[in-house]
Amino acid sequence: MAGGITDTGELYSPYVGLIYMFNLIVGTGALTMPKAFATAGWLVSLVLLMFLGFMSYMTTTFVVEAMAAANAQLRWKRMEKRKEDDEDEDSSSGVSDSDVLLQDGYDRAETRPILSVQRRGSPNIFEITERVEMGQMASMFFNKVGVNLFYFCIIIYLYGDLAIYAAAVPVSLMQVTCSAIGNHSCSVGDGTKYNDTDKCWGPIRRIDAYRLYLAAFTLLLGPFTFFNVQKTKYLQIVTSLMRWIAFILMIILALIRISRGQAEGHPSMAQLSGIRNLFGVCVYSFMCQHSLPSLITPISKKKHVNKLVLLDYILILAFYSLLSFTAIYCFRNDTLMDMYTLNFTNCEIINVAFIRYFLGLFPVFTISTNFPIIAVTLRNNWKTLFHREGGTYPWVVDRIVFPAITLIPPVLVAFCTHDLESLVGITGAYAGNGIQYLIPAFLAYCSRKDTQLVFGSGTVNKHLSPFRHTFWIVFVLIWGFSCFVFVTANIVLSESKL
Repeated sequence: MAGGITDTGELYSPYVGLIYMFNLIVGTGALTMPKAFATAGWLVSLVLLMFLGFMSYMTTTFVVEAMAAANAQLRWKRMEKRKEDDEDEDSSSGVSDSDVLLQDGYDRAETRPILSVQRRGSPNIFEITERVEMGQMASMFFNKVGVNLFYFCIIIYLYGDLAIYAAAVPVSLMQVTCSAIGNHSCSVGDGTKYNDTDKCWGPIRRIDAYRLYLAAFTLLLGPFTFFNVQKTKYLQIVTSLMRWIAFILMIILALIRISRGQAEGHPSMAQLSGIRNLFGVCVYSFMCQHSLPSLITPISKKKHVNKLVLLDYILILAFYSLLSFTAIYCFRNDTLMDMYTLNFTNCEIINVAFIRYFLGLFPVFTISTNFPIIAVTLRNNWKTLFHREGGTYPWVVDRIVFPAITLIPPVLVAFCTHDLESLVGITGAYAGNGIQYLIPAFLAYCSRKDTQLVFGSGTVNKHLSPFRHTFWIVFVLIWGFSCFVFVTANIVLSESKL
């Protein structure tokens, strides 16, 4: 996620890229959005969702621009290296004085801003052909402090990701398998509010069942942190298919219930107390900036990549709105659960047992496949942060210490709380804010400065963001820092009232 330059991989068409990007963005965050909508009010939620979608699109174009600038610099450095090698060969082979003068004139022409390179019909120097991850871009455009802050931000975000995953799976298993009145799950989504101290099976309390599932989850998936794993193509296809079946089922079931006059929801227009969590959930649900190099680079034709991304954001915005509005009108606000799939485990909503269990356990299957991959990504970022040129880690540090500091903190957080809405909200509001707003804005600003220094002020980046005026970068930075202050103040004020 925050590594160096990696292989581009197999190329695919722009429309396949659109589907991949849609699948990346629409994930776990979408399952917590209906409750966030209900707690903040439908009007406030819709306005904030549209605004944050616009902001996320803007910073996505900043990252694409920085990717193009990074590719240009790498390409230019290779050209300079080849030129130096050619000069060494010429000097060793012995050339005439006229050749030296001619070559010297050519060199001086080549060290000017490289407009001439593009006129000769060679590929545009800003073409995105190499996958330059965000960590490599940070190393190219930021100073040492900036690079460390980047890794700190992405590590905190990945910890939040793992804590959400570590809590979501046991919560889903607990809700499906536990009931305060028996051993069936038909009453899970009927609006009954259970306490953690309520009985699950016999003397086992619900919180005990949750922690047992968390222990099993950690023991089964935790060891993968100590090895290298990657998501295979076929696993990605299966999890994507399951995700879309689940989302479409939930929307259809909610629409059927509304059309039959069985809707129970009466959402308010605005509740300012719910904005904090809604903000974090929306930021988390639009997160894709850290994975853009993997998505954009393999696209075969990138001429209209910004328009393609805009279309994706419009579709995602429509999907989130449809999912959330059907949810808040179908179910009462106080019955909407942190994990929206659990509202469909009630026999009154759907009497087909297979569908109830499929939706109730859907997060278990999809999240379980993602947890090891995110854990390995976090472990590798820790290694990169502490790596020194030419140095190697002792076996114990490499194979034991780094995996341990990756796995233990999120499991401890999940052990202490299973409030998914708060976990998603805080992760999105803090680390997500940095990755989605601050880092892309600084990347765009620094890459533009470096591009002017290296190539001259007349050179134009073909993937320059539509928001090219410096005003937009300043606006994003002010917005990002303001969000930090607002969310922190809101948390402090909320805690002081308790």
